[in-house]
Amino acid sequence: MTYPTYFEALDHRQMLSDYPVGQAFLDRYRSMSRDELFALQDAQFRRLMERGWRVPFYQRLWGAKGIEPGDIAGLQDIGKLPVYDKSDLMASIAEHPPYGDFHGMGDPATRPPTVFHTTSGTTGKPQVLMFGPKGREVGNLLVGRMYRWMGLEAQDVVHSVYGHGMINGGHYIREAVTKFTNCVFLSAGTGIETRSVNQVRLMADFGVTAIVGFVDYIRKLAGTAEELGLFDQIDIRMIIGHLGTEDRAATEAAWHGAKAYDWYGVGDTGSIAGEGPERDGMYVWEDAQYLELLDIDDGSPVAHGETGDMVVTCLYKDDIAPCIRFNTHDITHELDGRGEIAFKRIAGFRGRSDNMVKLRGINVFPHAIGSLIENRSDLTGEYVCHLRRDASGRDAMRVTLESRGGTDAAALADTLKQGLGVEVDVELAEPGGTAAATQIDTRQKPLRLIDERNG
Repeated sequence: MTYPTYFEALDHRQMLSDYPVGQAFLDRYRSMSRDELFALQDAQFRRLMERGWRVPFYQRLWGAKGIEPGDIAGLQDIGKLPVYDKSDLMASIAEHPPYGDFHGMGDPATRPPTVFHTTSGTTGKPQVLMFGPKGREVGNLLVGRMYRWMGLEAQDVVHSVYGHGMINGGHYIREAVTKFTNCVFLSAGTGIETRSVNQVRLMADFGVTAIVGFVDYIRKLAGTAEELGLFDQIDIRMIIGHLGTEDRAATEAAWHGAKAYDWYGVGDTGSIAGEGPERDGMYVWEDAQYLELLDIDDGSPVAHGETGDMVVTCLYKDDIAPCIRFNTHDITHELDGRGEIAFKRIAGFRGRSDNMVKLRGINVFPHAIGSLIENRSDLTGEYVCHLRRDASGRDAMRVTLESRGGTDAAALADTLKQGLGVEVDVELAEPGGTAAATQIDTRQKPLRLIDERNG
């Protein structure tokens, strides 16, 4: 049987021309106007829509709204298309097991090779993730390009705590670093894959200078390094992770002044945005991603500076599993002014709209608690929220926070009430006391909200 290999299915030189890396990236987008950028995006979107119309999932999604191909003339009409989210993909899988009908793979004899992974299952059952050669390699490139712009250099040794197995994260970060930087890469993985004590010893043995991954576990590793007395053998200069509003200072302090850099992406879309070297907001990779911020309740575009759901269209992913108006349910807002390049900037991850809790009429985002306890020396920064409902139907939240000692629980409860706008119960635990509930040692992203309501 004759079929294309992975390497024959993608023109790598053309990819590097379309999505430049290093100095060529900065040279192109420092001077580009917003109009020129929109024209580039529009051309990609038109190609993407041609692909979308050949995928059963989109035929059904768009057809249910009475949309026909001629109704979408270009990117200016994207708002006519319905959004979808993970629940729609999981329904597709349930109706068309085991892969769903959103991938558009087609005949194995003629389709491009497919990379198969799953999500970590942070918000429920793990979801199928599928990539063709173009979608996979451009996604890798966006991460490698971002790391290099942040300041990662060829002589760096990179330690990754992203998980492996079926989970996509660790694999695609390894591919990004090994293919688009000249760094040595250590695939340490989670604390289950490589015990924490062994991870910090690896850092000392191999001269690790940069750590990538989820910062909750990265901070935990700093504590392990302190306990083992290895900080005099470890010199970490940069940490690249997914920072909440409270994470940067705490993470940098834990690693003795290493600089922390923020970026954002999800499994379906890859990297959407990341900081530049100035660390002043996250640049959306607009040559590859089209990001909309939509109202959480009615789905309309929010005003500039207002908070909304991040809805993403991967302009480059026109082979396997195209991604057209995917609602991440992660919220942020756009920043004012122009940064170093033409791309717009966002403030970063501010919480999940589908993880929002309404307590006595007030919208509460559990992730906001982190920023309210930032830089408190009596607290470790670890916490977990338990949501429960009493016999009268009244919802209440208990927040368990790890304390090193000397914390006034009543005063802390008042701090949270002022910051969240609603009263919550506070419970203190010893350092490490929330680990079983958050599963910080085993999960890509620790749990921060546990819903114990019945019905």
